[in-house]
Order: sequence, then structure tokens, then C-alpha cells
Amino acid sequence: MASIREVAQLSGVSVATVSRVLNGTATVREETRQRVLEQIRELDYVPSAAARTLVRRRSQVIGVVVNTGDAHPDLRHPFFGDVLAGLKQALGASHYDLLLFTGRQGFLRRALHHQLDGLVLMGVDRRDPDLRGVLERGLPAMNVDLDVHGARAGYVMSDNVGGARLATRHLIELGHVRIATIAGLANTKPATDRLRGYREELLAHRLPTRVTYVRHGDFYSSTGHEQAHRLLALRHPPTAIFAASDEMAIGAVSAIHEAGLSVPGDVSVVGFDDIESAALLRPPLTTIRQNKTALGRVAGESLVRLIVDERAKPPRVALPVELVARKSSGAAG
Repeated sequence: MASIREVAQLSGVSVATVSRVLNGTATVREETRQRVLEQIRELDYVPSAAARTLVRRRSQVIGVVVNTGDAHPDLRHPFFGDVLAGLKQALGASHYDLLLFTGRQGFLRRALHHQLDGLVLMGVDRRDPDLRGVLERGLPAMNVDLDVHGARAGYVMSDNVGGARLATRHLIELGHVRIATIAGLANTKPATDRLRGYREELLAHRLPTRVTYVRHGDFYSSTGHEQAHRLLALRHPPTAIFAASDEMAIGAVSAIHEAGLSVPGDVSVVGFDDIESAALLRPPLTTIRQNKTALGRVAGESLVRLIVDERAKPPRVALPVELVARKSSGAAG
């Protein structure tokens, strides 16, 4: 990225003058100020020390970065729609517009180019250099389902560990011992937390954690279908499956039916999310309900506070979840 010296050189002024324009600490001729600001915009130059000053001239636009993974470059998963609805509700109430960014990289430069007031990040890899840049520059940001924080960045997520424990405990209480899981993408916080909760609950009840009973999907139905087929092909297949998303649970139910088995007569299934179609499945899906709209609302409201008050403490929020027992889970045979 450009340096302050480049801005000064192209503007035909000194570095000190550029600094005065950025910080507003001294009077600068309007013609000179406009010339310097024009070069700043053209070079996408936003020094971290000046970021707080530029925030005062708010654009009233928030950037929303959504990374759905290489295999699914879209927003078809119901989770994202519900979170975005809550986010729009919260930010709209404070008169902010949303600018949606998709793709894995390059969002920091675009955020600076559009002089965004802040960012909401979903599905971003914690190793992404742009995420590190956001933290270093002090750009107000809220992460959804990613426990990364900084001086002006916080996060909100669901209690994924607790939810997975609820799901696994429910199956144990129904008498199941051979309980498998279809986990989500290994590099995501929800997936690792839900796998951790599953393992912790098995351990708490002194049940074995079998390597063959842990399969990885990507939160979408096709991988739930594929991994359920593999679980059913085992010499000792599970009598219950906890899927880390409702989409994967729906895929698993389809695979069980294709194998000539019944749900829950032969295999019980529990999902996670409580998407709208979960209650419409046959049989209706037992699941862990997370408040997806609240995730977006909390992210939006928290981000507004970070923008308007530089002294605001970035929040670290875990929202509660609950078990919704339906007919896809039953007593072990």
C-alpha cells in the first residue's frame, strides 16, 4: 500500500502538510486539503494512526464479508440468510447501509477504498492476512462465529460446545451407545466447537470415542448424505448420528432411507441450527436451535457502538442454544 511520502509527493506538499490534513490539527488551505484528499483516495492510503480521524467523517456504510467456502460460492445456506436479516434490522435502525463482499481475500483494500465505517465478518479464516490488517488498523469490526478480537474488534457466536453436548446427551439418554457425528469444516470455529462438545459428552458418560464414527462434511446436505452412507457401511454402524448442521442432518436422513432403514427406528438423527425446513422434514428433525437472527442483530448493534464510541469495549458474546426434540430421535433398539 502507498506511504505518506507518496501522498505528499503526488500532492506537491510536505509530509507534515499531509499529516495536518489527516489529523485536522492545523489550518490548511481548502485547495491544498482537497488535493491531498484526492491523492489519498486514489492511492487507497489510510494509515492506522489516521483511521480514527477518518471514521469521524462517516460514510454510513458497513461492509459485510461472507466466505461460504470454495465449494459453495453463494449464500444458499439458510444460516447466512437469517444472520443477514438480523444484521440488516440492527444496522438499518441506525441508518447504515450494507455493502456485501464475497470471496476469500481482498476485503480490506476494498473496505478502505469505500471508506467503510466498519466490517462484519462471517466465515473468514482466522489466518487471513486481511483480518490481521483489520485488527492492526483499528477498523471497527465484529466477527460472527469466530473468536478473534482486537482493540476495536469483537465477536458473537452461539454456544456451540454446549449445544453439541445437549445433542449428544439427548441421544445417550435415549439409550444410544454407538453415536457418530458428521462434523463441519475443520478450519471453522463452529465445527471444531461442536466436535469438541460431542467428544466431551461421550467422555462424561464414559462412552468410547471411535475414530470411525467421526466424519467431516461442509455444513451442506450433499456431504451429510455422503458421510452417512459411509457410516452405515461400517461393520458396526452407529444407531444415532449427530450432524453439525441441519443441512447435513437432512442429507443423512436421505441416506438412511436409501439404505432401506428408518428414522428413528433404525438410526436416530439430530441436527444443529433449527432451520425452517427442519420441522417440515419427515420425520421432523430433532435439532439444536440457535438464534441466527440474534447473531446478526447483536453483531450490528455492537458494531454501531464501536463506531460511535472509540472507548467502547469490543464485546465477546456467546448466545445460548436449546434442544428442540422432534421425531427423528428415538429410543435405541
